[in-house]
Amino acid sequence: MENRVPFEIAMDFIKRINSGDVAQICEMLTEDHIFQDSLGKRILGKETMRKGWTGYFKMVGDYKIRANEFFQQDTRVAIFGSASGTYVSTAHPSATHFWEVPAAWRAVVRDGLVAEWAVYADNEPLRKLMEERAA
Repeated sequence: MENRVPFEIAMDFIKRINSGDVAQICEMLTEDHIFQDSLGKRILGKETMRKGWTGYFKMVGDYKIRANEFFQQDTRVAIFGSASGTYVSTAHPSATHFWEVPAAWRAVVRDGLVAEWAVYADNEPLRKLMEERAA
């Protein structure tokens, strides 16, 4: 992977996210990986993210990133598009609801792996579904 340009690595990472395969996603993370969610919360470490992705896919099993525009500068890649999925409530497993929002991501690539992944999106539609389904 190290010989590929950061853009190619970021695109491969998105494909793995879209597949929902946590093991495949984590193969691309550095041990000291930093994930930043849309609220600015930072999560550190590959194994912590393994648990995070596993939990997220239980909640939004069909999560998808649609990437429309890309910009690369050195080891950083900016991606613009949309995020979508169907929220499944743990309190009410039969209740589901689809959501889609405009989104952007920033990847920092180091030694052929994703060292940082930041999400910039208004996840209010998903948070609202979570609150409704919990009630």
